[in-house]
Amino acid sequence: MSRRHFLVAGGAVAATLGLGLAPARATPAEAQEAIRRVTGSAPIRQGRVTLELPPLVENGNSVPLKIAVQSPMTQADHVRAIHVFTEKNPQPYVAVFRLGPRAGRASVETRIRLADSQTVTAICEMSDGSFWSGSADSLVTLAACVETG
Repeated sequence: MSRRHFLVAGGAVAATLGLGLAPARATPAEAQEAIRRVTGSAPIRQGRVTLELPPLVENGNSVPLKIAVQSPMTQADHVRAIHVFTEKNPQPYVAVFRLGPRAGRASVETRIRLADSQTVTAICEMSDGSFWSGSADSLVTLAACVETG
C-alpha cells in the first residue's frame, strides 16, 4: 500500500467515525472552570473593572477591547494581572496582562477574535490577593474562530 492510499484510507475512516466534527468552541461552563483555575477558591467581587466592547460587531475577526481597573497603582495597592475570558471561543482563556505599580494606569487595549455572540469577562487580580470582575456582551454577525472542512 502506498503512502497516498494509506492517508486516503485513514481520512475516510476518520470521516466515518466523525472525528473532527466536535464544535470548535468552549461552553460557559468551561469558561467558569478556566476562571476557577486562575482564581482558585478566592471570592470574585463585581466592580472596579470596566470593559469597553462594541455591543454589535459586524466581523468577529478583530474586535476592539478596552479594560480599565479602578486602582491607585501604588506599591501598596495595584493591579497584578488582568485575565480575559470568553464563553464560546475555542479557548476560553483569551489573554493575561501583567501589570505593576510602575505601569501608572491600570488599563489595557487590544483586539480579540470572537467566535460567536457571547459575554467577555475580565478578572482583575489585585496586589492584596483579591479578585474583581467585569463583563460585557457582544452580538457578532460574522463569526471568527470557525473551522470549515
